[in-house]
Amino acid sequence: MKKINFIKGDATNPQQSGNKIIVHICNDIGAWGKGFVLAISKHWREPEKEYKDWYKSGKDFELGRVQFVKTEKDIWVANIIGQHGITEDENGSPPIRYQAVEEGLEKIGEFAKKINASIHMPRIGCGLARGNWDKIELIILNKLSKQNIAVTVYDFAP
Repeated sequence: MKKINFIKGDATNPQQSGNKIIVHICNDIGAWGKGFVLAISKHWREPEKEYKDWYKSGKDFELGRVQFVKTEKDIWVANIIGQHGITEDENGSPPIRYQAVEEGLEKIGEFAKKINASIHMPRIGCGLARGNWDKIELIILNKLSKQNIAVTVYDFAP
């Protein structure tokens, strides 16, 4: 089992050779405009455009689904729908949906193995979605690291 590699840096600028998948969490209401998505949009237009088109189409746009958007010859952005709305629900629960993150990371693991890619991400689900990193880290270990997929988590350092 590979360990998660934690580094200071920018997850939109992965420091590895070969195929790379940049993973992040999206909401299920088609909103794009705060958090890590701003960094993605600063580098590439395609992930935002594809996400919004996916939302408008309504086709398989639901929690746990993943959209892979190729942005460069060796970089894909994985839009995981792992957040319900953008605020607490009626029970006071944060927007993060751990089961959806788990389902999404499983699909990402399958795709990563298929294209022989490493995974790069910020501490997904812990910003605007207000998830618990210990829970997210365990999901990453179970769905990616146990499959010997290289995962790098970036703590932002400009």
